[in-house]
Parts: sequence; structure tokens; C-alpha cells
Amino acid sequence: MQLRYSFRLYPSSGQRIALARAFGCARVVYNDALRARETARSEGMPFPKAGDLSKRLITEAKDTPARAWLGEVSAVILQQSLRDLDTAYKNFFDGLKGKRPRVGAPRYKSRKGTRQSVRFTANARWSITPGRRLRLPKIGDVRVKWSRTVPSVPSTVTVVKDSAGRYFASFVVETGPEEFLPEVSPELGIDLGLGHFAVLSDGTKVAGPRFLRRAEKRLKKAQRALSRKEKGSRNRDKARVRVARAHARVADARREFHHRLSTKLIRENQAVAVEDLAVRGLARTRLAKSVHDAGWSAFVAMLEYKAARYGRTLVKIGRFEPTSQVCSQCGVQDGPKPLHVRVWTCGACGAVLDRDINAAVNVAKAAGLAVTACRARVRPGRVPAPRSEAGTHPTPQPSTAR
Repeated sequence: MQLRYSFRLYPSSGQRIALARAFGCARVVYNDALRARETARSEGMPFPKAGDLSKRLITEAKDTPARAWLGEVSAVILQQSLRDLDTAYKNFFDGLKGKRPRVGAPRYKSRKGTRQSVRFTANARWSITPGRRLRLPKIGDVRVKWSRTVPSVPSTVTVVKDSAGRYFASFVVETGPEEFLPEVSPELGIDLGLGHFAVLSDGTKVAGPRFLRRAEKRLKKAQRALSRKEKGSRNRDKARVRVARAHARVADARREFHHRLSTKLIRENQAVAVEDLAVRGLARTRLAKSVHDAGWSAFVAMLEYKAARYGRTLVKIGRFEPTSQVCSQCGVQDGPKPLHVRVWTCGACGAVLDRDINAAVNVAKAAGLAVTACRARVRPGRVPAPRSEAGTHPTPQPSTAR
């Protein structure tokens, strides 16, 4: 299984200039290749292959006065830029064929884009120096904030500059079955919500941090200052970075919360069941801001890849299961209830039920786990693990499963 580990970079002023040059060259090659393919399509010519584009737009272009500066950066990042374009076209055509969700056709990259990246493979001969710095060809030895140990030798490294002006090194590493955790007996159902972020079938309620709501005052102030700056001015660019940093702090805090909770649940339970929520539909309602602030999809994705990585089982039940209408004690469906009803009494058996805990128990039952305490041993099929981005602390933390 492939994972990504992200670490903060602190390049010097000269290295930032070299990285900006690398970002620009990769963008130009991408746009040149896209233009060549769009021109061939409009003229009814055969689709140019990646090898022909590499020869014409990289190798031969370096000998021309107009593109001589392409030789100032590593050729590997230019080749990887062409690979990115191939991937974009493949995703577009696969979407048209119904092989994956539809995505738009590849678009030109703007020099004003706030997020930029370049990728170095093993052919670029990048390395980690004895002084624990990241040595990148034609850029130099960049200082890295190593927050944890990489589990295996990385195959590639992607240098990313985000909207807030921060630099990161993202390593691709391979993990194997040696990371499986010892088997445990507990199994758990989870009911995700807005009042509480998660309610577990054992009765535990996890409060929702509401990071965006708590930061709204600071975000409004920064956004108001940005709107008052003259377009195209230096001060406007500085204000934009301040807004981006404020949003980045919110996103980082939410991601850290998701990682801590998902790691705890995967470590302590052999099987976990969640409901397949229609997040995209809920995000079109009046609860949109709260739904996005909770980040359910990101949390479930973390549970999914961590379960596959550490030998646990994750089960998703259908979104139309009446988990809030069925009594978890006797199984009688008591009908829908308005949201303000948090505790109700079953008309069949007289059990007094907490709405959220009852739903979490029913999620576990629908997934085939144990009845109430969730202690039955089940073995549903393993979920394939996506290539998700692993978070990173600004300072070293105690060793935990991620």
C-alpha cells in the first residue's frame, strides 16, 4: 500500500527563487503540451504522444532562445509535468466512458495560481543528507522539519507550495503487512452528526470542535481587509496570504483532530461500522457550512485507509438504513422523528433510548457486528486503501499509528 508523508520545508531566499523557477518551468511545459494537443485536435491531426512531446517541448526546446531557460531546472520535473497532463487526459476520458466520476478537460495553468508543485523521482537523484536536509537537484539542501520517522525508503518526493506560502515535501512510501496491529475483540458502530461529531455504540459522545465557527471572527477581519486593497497591488497580495494562512490554520486543526480520533478508534477496535452519508447533498442545504466544518468525508477516508493499513475492518452501511427510527432493543421501527427529539421511548418494549446512541448501535447491527455491546467476531471483506495524505505535527509527537 502506498502512502504519503508530508513534512514542512524551510527553504532559504535563494532556494525559494530556485523553486519558483522550477514551478514556472514545469507550468510552461505543461501548458505547451496542452496547447500542442489541443491544436492537433482542432486540426484533425493524430493525438501527439508523450514521447514526441518530450522530445519537441523539452529536449529540442532547450536549444532555442525562447526556451533555453528550461535547462536551468532538473529535466525530471519537466518529464513529470508531461505525465501529469497524461493523467489529466486519462481521468477525463475515463469519466466520459463511465469508468470513474466525471471530471473536466485539462486546463491551462496560470502563473498566478496560489498552489504549485513539482515532483522528483529516483531518476532525479534527490537524497536526504547526513545532516537530515533534503537535497534537491539544482535547488540545494533544504531544511526539513522531521516530525516523525518515514516507515520505508521513499520512491518520490513532491515539493508543494500552498496558498499560504508554506513549503512542504510529500514523500511516497510503501507499507506492508508488517504494520498490522494485534487483533482485539471490541467492535464499534459510529453515528456521525453535527451536535456531536461522533457518537459511538458504547455510549461515548465526541464533541464537535467546530474549527471554522470558532475562527469566523478572525477570518471575517482578514477577508474584510483583503476586500479593501487595490487589485493588483502588493498590499492586496499580502492580505491574500493572510487570509490563506487563517484558513490553513483551520484546515490543519481539523485534520489533526480527524487523525487523532481515527487512529484511536482503529487501534482500539477490530471492526468499525459507519454510515455512508450523502455529504454532497447535505452540503446544498442550510446546514452547508456546518457540514463542511465537520469534514465527515475526510474522517471516513482516514478510517478506511487506516483500517486497511493496520489489518482492521471498516464496514459502510447504506445511507437509507432507518438507524434513527428502529429500537435497538426490540428491533421495532417506530417511524421518523423530528430533529429536536433527542430521547424517545419505544412504544413496543418501553425502552428509553438516546437518539444518537441508538443510531450508533443500529449502525453496528446493520453492518453485521454485535447486537448492543458490539463484541461479535466478524470478518467482512477488506476495504482497499486509498493514497491519502498523512498529516504532520509542527513539533515531534509521541509515536502513534497513523
